Amino acid sequence: MKRFLPSTTLALFLGFTAASAFAATSSANPWGSLQPDREQVIASLNVVELLKRHHYSKPPLNDARSVIIYDSYLKLLDPARSYFTAADIAEFDKWRSKFDDLLKSGDLDPGFLIYKRHLDRVKQRVDFALGELNKGIDKMDFSVDESLQTDREKAPWAKNSAELDDLWRKRVKDEVLRLKIAGKEPKAIQELLTKRYKNQLSRLEQTRSEDIFQAYINTFAQSYDPHTNYLSPDSAENFDINMSLSLEGIGAVLQSDNDQVKIVRLVPAGPAEKSKLLAPADKIIGVAQGNGEMVDVIGWRLDEVVKLIRGPKGSVVRLEVIPASNAPNNQTSKVVAITREAVKLEDQAAKKSILKLDHEGRQYSLGVIEIPAFYLDFKAFRAGDPNYKSTTRDVKRLIGELQKDKVDGIVIDLRNNGGGSLQEATELTGLFINQGPTVLVRNSDGRVDVLADDNPGAYYTGPLALLVNRLSASASEIFAGAMQDYHRALILGGQTFGKGTVQTIQPLNHGELKLTLAKFYRVSGQSTQHQGVIPDIEYPAVVDTKEIGESALPEAMPWDSIRPAIKPESDPFKPFLTELKARHDARAAQNPDFVFTRDRLALAQKLLHETKVSLNETQRRALHTEIETQQLTMENTRRKAKGEEPLKELKKEDEDALPSEDDKLKPEDDAYLVESGQIMLDFLGLNSAVAKH
Repeated sequence: MKRFLPSTTLALFLGFTAASAFAATSSANPWGSLQPDREQVIASLNVVELLKRHHYSKPPLNDARSVIIYDSYLKLLDPARSYFTAADIAEFDKWRSKFDDLLKSGDLDPGFLIYKRHLDRVKQRVDFALGELNKGIDKMDFSVDESLQTDREKAPWAKNSAELDDLWRKRVKDEVLRLKIAGKEPKAIQELLTKRYKNQLSRLEQTRSEDIFQAYINTFAQSYDPHTNYLSPDSAENFDINMSLSLEGIGAVLQSDNDQVKIVRLVPAGPAEKSKLLAPADKIIGVAQGNGEMVDVIGWRLDEVVKLIRGPKGSVVRLEVIPASNAPNNQTSKVVAITREAVKLEDQAAKKSILKLDHEGRQYSLGVIEIPAFYLDFKAFRAGDPNYKSTTRDVKRLIGELQKDKVDGIVIDLRNNGGGSLQEATELTGLFINQGPTVLVRNSDGRVDVLADDNPGAYYTGPLALLVNRLSASASEIFAGAMQDYHRALILGGQTFGKGTVQTIQPLNHGELKLTLAKFYRVSGQSTQHQGVIPDIEYPAVVDTKEIGESALPEAMPWDSIRPAIKPESDPFKPFLTELKARHDARAAQNPDFVFTRDRLALAQKLLHETKVSLNETQRRALHTEIETQQLTMENTRRKAKGEEPLKELKKEDEDALPSEDDKLKPEDDAYLVESGQIMLDFLGLNSAVAKH
């Protein structure tokens, strides 16, 4: 969920009524006098009406929704329950079931009051943290055996200021200890954290009425589903269709993750993706322009971080990143340099390669077609250019070239394909089926529109497999779902993202509303929403599906089904799936890359269940060393099994593993592609054996 405030600080006023809290802060703090204006009130009433009339599921705005709004708003402002006190919450609770009535009447005051109280609490906690730092880092005793609760999402609210003081004393101590273990000197730690907290104070003072209004109304909008959002006039220019940001310049989609900025996905063929230096779930903690000073961005608003990352084409931005591959609580960072540039259509174009495999004593050639995105050059298409570029045209040409090479089958690689043109997903499906429906779109009024391939005859009828993963989304899921429902291809890899909804932008008198007004369904009648496409044979996940994907988003709309558009035909794969899976499992158990991926994810998930961290330096360093040893052992086990030189220390792993621009990975070096080819050849062998009988 998008955040507007730093989440690393808190404050405390006890026992005020709403009116007295406002009176007490209005003169002392620059935000005390912030109030909703007439334009915002009208916009809020428009949002209420638009959601009532046009949202896909049209859920009622009632007491039950009020509770969702209230709980979500508190979670947005104080996700770790380390700012508000139990007294604050007791005061706010009188509105818990009244936000529906307040919104219908255009009364925004409670939303503003809660937000401003949060600002008060943040300021108090920042001041406290600075006070702790001013005592001197050398005064902190890291030999004491005490711990910090890191997972506070369901922790009880603090009873009083003394309880918060103890929590924040430990939080500051934890920040210092993390940086010590990451190798920073005491003086540098003192300067970094002091500057970080002072920056938070200055940003608090810049809070505008618009920030409060957007946070509150967007919380209301997102109570319907995660892709329904309110965008203020300024934010409408910055936020993309997923309520994260497509950054012009490096090609990454970001979202706030508590007080840090997390990479959700990389734009195919963008500078970040091509650099191989960044990955989904990496956290950006610093930004620098060229060789300039690194700016610490922990606790910054998402739009502020975006402004720093954006810049002229050809210029360099340096990012300080905590890799997703780090163990939890390991703050060791790396600095990567990315040259900003526009993503070119030709860079996103489908590409082919040939995978050579030995299988049961015979050599086979399989065509591989990588599709980074579903693209269409609309400008050339509308201008009538006969040579306009599109996914379908390029794939058709590549299939023709592979057939001339006499390949034994084709694997289409849709990994990390975040979608694109719906028209192209439909037309690409048409290359592989005779003709018929490709996707169903159900509108909020219940009407179902059927998109179909009307051209008789399939262009390619040979063996086909699709390789997908958690970052295959939207149009990728529509195409993969159709291939599975028509039994046209084996679907291999990981469960896809699960975004099966359609949004539209509705201009308001003040800002915009992006709302969900339709849902995608496969020709089998199953939704792609929430569940995505489940592969016929699953591979070990590279990312944690609880962290990335539609099902990881709050208030995600559920999976459901409608009447199918086609009658089920005999499934040629079904009789062999049990045997295919058994053979796959046997290979995967011995495959160094599969074993490594499975073990690394298992370790990460185990560590995520640890909800406390020790503030004893000796214990903390021992744990850090133990985790690094486990990670190094896993990496070296993989390297030895592949005949590669083992590493002496983990730090070199990133440097050694990063290919240069000229170092193109051969398909035979990609364990997932190789396994997909083996499964396809297993099927061809089994099917041929049955046919001979």
